[in-house]
Amino acid sequence: MKIEYDREVDALYIRIQEKVVGRTQEVSDGVNLDFDEEGRLIGLEILDAAKRYPMTDIFNFSTENLILEKV
Repeated sequence: MKIEYDREVDALYIRIQEKVVGRTQEVSDGVNLDFDEEGRLIGLEILDAAKRYPMTDIFNFSTENLILEKV
């Protein structure tokens, strides 16, 4: 997983997999999900990110309960 923030456009992108985007679905105003050609989620884009969330909250997250399972 990779988290990228573009200050110029205030956009946060959380990349789950390094794949080519097949389609993008807007789930709410300024929040988009990217899927690969097979329909698997590969990324999440949040526009106006700093206006929505404090950057300290976004980059200070815990992974202690994260469970990865090979499918």
